[in-house]
Amino acid sequence: MSDVSSASLRRPSMAKACWQLFLAESKLLIRRPMDVFNPLLFGFLVTLMFPLGLGPDPATLAKLAPGLVWIIALLSCLLATDQLFREDFDDGSLALWLLSPQPMYFLVMTRVFVHWLASGFIITLVSPILAIMLNIPMQAIPALFLSILIGSVSLIFIGAIGAALTVGLKNSSILLTLIILPLYVPVLIFGAAGVQAATMDMAAGSYLAILAAFMFLAVSLAPLAIYGGLKINLDAG
Repeated sequence: MSDVSSASLRRPSMAKACWQLFLAESKLLIRRPMDVFNPLLFGFLVTLMFPLGLGPDPATLAKLAPGLVWIIALLSCLLATDQLFREDFDDGSLALWLLSPQPMYFLVMTRVFVHWLASGFIITLVSPILAIMLNIPMQAIPALFLSILIGSVSLIFIGAIGAALTVGLKNSSILLTLIILPLYVPVLIFGAAGVQAATMDMAAGSYLAILAAFMFLAVSLAPLAIYGGLKINLDAG
């Protein structure tokens, strides 16, 4: 009985375990800054390419810009998704997660949240600059910022489901894209529509509310699907 009680005392709390995982993943990101800069660089390069392909006419850019910025954010989030669990799977860290006394649900949520900070949140921070480059009206920039801030959470968690399902496969980028792109469509539609409404001085609150609903569903349900996908691949391996 004393051994059981002493083991329970040595077991870290759920909050402490998630915090330790957060710190460990954050340190890995600091050591690999290109994992953060690659999606950012991709976003700026694509933004520079659009005026070359569509022409420099400000009116044309302003009309298409809400959808363009959202597509850039979507692709930037998709860029790093394939590697989300890859290294953890290869070095056996995911197997240790399953053996952990802590709920896998919260460990997965912490891991994906760190990934969002390194991709979706960074894209959100630079979205006003992308908006100015594409001639989006200034009054629409707050709506753009909020829509990408909220919507990028859904994009990352949905992408993590695909990454979990394909983590055990080699050259899975195309399959991953086919799995998650259809699930991205509702977020893309309502995100771009909200920014478009703001450019026309219309209320964007209803679109942001729908994006928030998608976000809460993704955050609450996606970790369960991610856990299932990881467990299937670990059992198969």
